Amino acid sequence: MTKSMNQNRKKILKKSCETIDLFLDSLWMERGLSKNTLAAYRSDLYKFLIWLDNQNIEITKVQPSNILAYLAMQGKKSTRTLARNLSSIRRLYEYLCREEKIKVNPVDNVEAPRLGRNLPKSLTENEVDLLLDAPDVKQVLGLRDKSMLEILYATGLRVSELVTLTLHQINLRQGVIRVTGKGNKERLVPLGEVSNDWLEKYIASARNEILKNKITDTLFPSRRGKIMARQTFWYMVKRYAIIAGIKKDISPHILRHAFATHLINHGADLRVVQMLLGHSDISTTQIYTHVARERLKDLHSRHHPRG
Repeated sequence: MTKSMNQNRKKILKKSCETIDLFLDSLWMERGLSKNTLAAYRSDLYKFLIWLDNQNIEITKVQPSNILAYLAMQGKKSTRTLARNLSSIRRLYEYLCREEKIKVNPVDNVEAPRLGRNLPKSLTENEVDLLLDAPDVKQVLGLRDKSMLEILYATGLRVSELVTLTLHQINLRQGVIRVTGKGNKERLVPLGEVSNDWLEKYIASARNEILKNKITDTLFPSRRGKIMARQTFWYMVKRYAIIAGIKKDISPHILRHAFATHLINHGADLRVVQMLLGHSDISTTQIYTHVARERLKDLHSRHHPRG
């Protein structure tokens, strides 16, 4: 490759990177996506861009065959990963069409891999009780952790929503939390009497001991007085699951799933659960009806004489 050709290729690559960044900026402006979602888009698209560069294909000259080749190149990756990658690429080219950078979307005739329905993992009500009882509430951090777990199960918050909660979002008198979820949408979620009581105890004592004169509005600060990392909370849940003797492979949203599943098992209206979870689309919430149905089938098979 000559020097001029190499320089030209670098210019094309730089311009393509700028295009992806502009696309991500537009996504953030239009849909208010979270940092984690934008990071996932960026990761998918930059991997695609590197592959295009290695194939010496410009981003605005991609053909359906190129996209199919890229997906085929990913080998044994899961169907869900391939579908997510294709979705990211599809959105990019929809943006390029809208901006009149290209005339035809090369992804239009590329079919997404079919996904099976994965039911979210959950805990039984007894397992939830064991998990919530695992923290040592006589310890400062134990009381904090107990309050966090109680709130997570009582409200169904996302982990990211929980760790970023501030004092101003809590109203103990009314027993509600004002949550800012995906797309900067606000919702009010009731705390419930039990979690409200534990939160009141925590704020009155343990929180000040953790902060030790540090000033922050964060409801559940780390020992350093900072916002707790999601990964830190995730390891905390796993540790308490081991203490509680729970053998299941715990997921980061395990208590959120338990919250929704148990509500529906006890007859809650699907629209109410949708509102509490902050789902924009009812179809996202409907998966919990399948979880409840699986639970009923299991109970029937184990206890019915002809199950």
